[in-house]
Amino acid sequence: MWSAKPAIEMKTPSDSSGRRLVKSATNEAAVRPLGYTMTKTPVSLHVDDVTLFARSLSSQLGVDSPSHLVVMNMIARAAGFENFQHMRAASAAKKRMLNRPEDRVSDARAVERTLHQFDVRGRLRQWPSRRGVQTLALWALWATLPAQTLMEERTVNDFLFDEHLFNDPATLRRTMISCGLLTRKQDGTDYLRVEQQPSAEAIAVIRVLGSRRRTRSRPSALAEVKR
Repeated sequence: MWSAKPAIEMKTPSDSSGRRLVKSATNEAAVRPLGYTMTKTPVSLHVDDVTLFARSLSSQLGVDSPSHLVVMNMIARAAGFENFQHMRAASAAKKRMLNRPEDRVSDARAVERTLHQFDVRGRLRQWPSRRGVQTLALWALWATLPAQTLMEERTVNDFLFDEHLFNDPATLRRTMISCGLLTRKQDGTDYLRVEQQPSAEAIAVIRVLGSRRRTRSRPSALAEVKR
């Protein structure tokens, strides 16, 4: 009686690295190191709700499906966790890290009011009347000044001219000094940006205006200094 025979491995001399090379009797041209596996492109999988995913998987397994909890634990272990509780705890910790208190804006209305003072290209249209909005607007101007760089008054004015539309760099410059965002010598020379951590509201304003400024076609004074 004829019976199928397993594939025969034809041994060849070892290669330079000492690995044995193997031929298949069905394809003598296919020569590869023993233990070779074909590389595959990883495909990621995101599941919004693992509970619904587990229920769907159970329904497809039918009567042979284990309990819901067992399926949940199997999914968690397949994802690299000890069990479902471990996966849930890791997910909660990740959410806490992404929502740290220092990243939360406590006064979103102030941020909104401040952004309304700037045009679509990120330039301050007018001097705000509200003190809180003034401060956030100055933070936005502060972010355009080069860090740890001594500047003459004319250079500071050039930066400010790029960032506002009401032609009053002196007011902006003096107010930034009084707010502790900028320093200078008594003779009016050696202006220097004061390095400090902006508030969460200031960071939100700086980020939005940074996106607006990137739409400008004309290089700013900051770009000229960097050259």
